[in-house]
Amino acid sequence: MTIRTGVYPGTFDPITLGHMDIIRRGAKLVDRLVIGVTTNPSKNPMFDIDERMAMVRREVEGIAGDIRVVSFDSLLMDFAEREGANVIVRGLRAVADFEYEYQMAGMNQQINPRIETVFLMADVSLQPIASRLVKEIAMFGGAIHKFVTPAVCDEVVARVDKIGRKGS
Repeated sequence: MTIRTGVYPGTFDPITLGHMDIIRRGAKLVDRLVIGVTTNPSKNPMFDIDERMAMVRREVEGIAGDIRVVSFDSLLMDFAEREGANVIVRGLRAVADFEYEYQMAGMNQQINPRIETVFLMADVSLQPIASRLVKEIAMFGGAIHKFVTPAVCDEVVARVDKIGRKGS
């Protein structure tokens, strides 16, 4: 019997309720879900890789299924191959996401045609949520509790307090 392994990659800086929705639903589609926490060189992370790994591990503890949280700093398809994945799980929020993700899926297919990409639409109520916007709202002193769990909210607010708010 072949174990279906999925990889859900992202920076998770911070992990949002939208990410959690995709993780819960993705975990139902595969036997094992590997959450790949990475650093995107084009993004300026609020939390370092170890902090993000700890945050994601804590947040997925109560989700049913075989879920692992692993960091990676390589091509996604190389990481997926190392993890024995046959599926890449990607969340979509809007048409703009689809255009980017469609292009990435095509490139990934060229790199490794044995691994399929599966797109999950975010729950309608969670579609506008993006980590980048959560950080921006927090940096300007706005409330982010509707977009992240209470523990993540506390961590983001504490980090913003440490580095300083904008506009103050």
